[in-house]
Amino acid sequence: MVTNNNPNVTVIPARYHAARQEKNEDRPKLRVAAYCRVSTDSEEQATSYEAQIEHYTEYINKNPEWELAGIFADEGLFGTDTRKRGEFNRMIEECMAGKINMVITKSISRFARNTLDCLKYIRQLRDRNIPVFFEKENINTMNSKGEVLLIIMASLAQQESQSLSQNVKLGLQYRYQQELVQVNHNRFLGYTKNGEGRLVIEPEEAEVVKWIYWEYLEGASLAQIGKSLEADGILTAAEKAKWRPRR
Repeated sequence: MVTNNNPNVTVIPARYHAARQEKNEDRPKLRVAAYCRVSTDSEEQATSYEAQIEHYTEYINKNPEWELAGIFADEGLFGTDTRKRGEFNRMIEECMAGKINMVITKSISRFARNTLDCLKYIRQLRDRNIPVFFEKENINTMNSKGEVLLIIMASLAQQESQSLSQNVKLGLQYRYQQELVQVNHNRFLGYTKNGEGRLVIEPEEAEVVKWIYWEYLEGASLAQIGKSLEADGILTAAEKAKWRPRR
């Protein structure tokens, strides 16, 4: 309560400013998008994929200051290269077009496993004042400490991916040493697989392969070899009648 003993002064009490409330209510909502990704197409990961979409749809819609700008999800992809992630690239394009004001994702490893790519896109978005929030690490990239933490954690994510890649290579090398070669033997002329998964020569097809090499060494062109095979009714490894590419 305000009092004043001077009879010549009129005290005007503070009043609620309705226009200010209207201004806050009319303020445009933040357009928020979420990015989801799973590494394999296994049943467990597919369930995780669906759960992430459901989670972020609910998470964004329940915030009265946010507006859902889309759920971008790449399924069944593996590796460090963002060029193979169509939905990720579409999301970045929409950010650059001003259709998205903020991106939420589960973790750094879901956003990008390559340090350089991760920092490239984070900085690209920061230049447009678009933050990326990583739930697991609790990092907002617009925070002054965000990029320092991001560099450390993105580096760890890259090391993890490289370690996994190395393990895969070692696994393949071991399989090769055991003569368990991973090829599509149904389209591998001259070979098939036995019950143990090892490549074995398919005698009839092997004769075709020998003839092809012999003709080539004798000077026949690929077109001539193809015509001869077609004339004899010999099918390709994919069981096609045409041996020559159609132009």
